[in-house]
Amino acid sequence: MITLTSAQLDGWIAMLIFPLARILALIASAPITSSAQFPVRAKIGLAVMLTVLLAPLLPATEIISGSATSMLLLVREVLIGIAMGMAMRVVFAAVSMAGDVIGLQMGLGFAQFYDPQSSAHVPVTGQFLGLVATLIFLSLNGHLLLLSTLVESFQRAPALAGAVPATNWLSLAQWGGMIMRAALLLSLPVIAVLLITNITLAVLSKAATQLNIFAIGFPITLGVGFIAMLITLPTMSPALTKLFSDALQVMLQVATIP
Repeated sequence: MITLTSAQLDGWIAMLIFPLARILALIASAPITSSAQFPVRAKIGLAVMLTVLLAPLLPATEIISGSATSMLLLVREVLIGIAMGMAMRVVFAAVSMAGDVIGLQMGLGFAQFYDPQSSAHVPVTGQFLGLVATLIFLSLNGHLLLLSTLVESFQRAPALAGAVPATNWLSLAQWGGMIMRAALLLSLPVIAVLLITNITLAVLSKAATQLNIFAIGFPITLGVGFIAMLITLPTMSPALTKLFSDALQVMLQVATIP
């Protein structure tokens, strides 16, 4: 006859619940899987599958389920998962902001579509660059690197490791400040070309007053903007690769407990 003790049940529950909380929080906040178009059942099923696969590889835990300590540690696991997902979303937020700035300079600020990544209406250029960033992320096996970082986070921050240091949250906040800088670096070539185009149109309007600058300015700016984006797209791949690598490092910093 098979008998189970309460200690064994508590150990099994802790072995599954704590990893599941972190994994589910990461899936709910990470790019692609956090989209509203990603079914909720698929999110839960993916989290459960990853938990079952990773549970035998994780350190053993001895926590009494239902205690105050276990509840606090469960909240900590959720916060770590959300922070790791937000660290990667910073890159996609920067790309979307770069597209917004480019679209505004091109005169496409009024052309907006629904972006499933941010669950908001964004200019068409922002959605286009967001799709490009998603394709680059998947082509670099970013989803596999994300899972590898998740597995390593359980080694750096086990369930019984204690509270997350304040320096970890500080590093996440500082990484969030990279949104403006990365967006400017990604959009700067196109903005420079459009600035030169606008200056040229301003000179033409002064040199030929009979020229209807409003009639020809928009199509010229639009065409030059699309050509500049086409030329600069190959250069975005190395920049995004560097941003993805930095985001993975920040994810590990957030999930590191000394």
